[in-house]
Amino acid sequence: MSNPLVQVALRCPEIPQNTGNVGRLCAITGSRLHLIHPLGFTITDRHLKRSGMDYWHSLDLHEHENWQAFRNAESHRRTWLFTTKATRTFWDVSFAAGDILLFGNEGHGCPEEVHEAIGDEHRIRIPHPRKGLRSINLATSVGIAVYEALRQLRTDNPTD
Repeated sequence: MSNPLVQVALRCPEIPQNTGNVGRLCAITGSRLHLIHPLGFTITDRHLKRSGMDYWHSLDLHEHENWQAFRNAESHRRTWLFTTKATRTFWDVSFAAGDILLFGNEGHGCPEEVHEAIGDEHRIRIPHPRKGLRSINLATSVGIAVYEALRQLRTDNPTD
């Protein structure tokens, strides 16, 4: 795919099942998936295969050696960092075709250097109505974000 409506970037994901589920979601929605290394598993991991590898042949996958390599390749695209450390919600922004939805890893999110590179203006969160609970699962968060972006970008000729 040369111009996907939505792109997803996972920075240093740790859990292969989450990445497999995100890969499956991206394949089905026609979204590009960027994996930013290092990963907490190998791409051939059996858990990754079970969750999403049967869709891997249909996936528009781009792998990046590290955060800087990703930024060098994709800095011309608008990138939204999904984080619990944002004040604006994803409902408060208008997504554009080609935007990248960036997610940190399951254990630590994204480090300060990523927050600084993205800037306050492009940090957003998924609201959590129940206070005191940490966060939503990574794969679930990506699904929520991708479908909101697609809802905003939908055309008069949907695929289903």
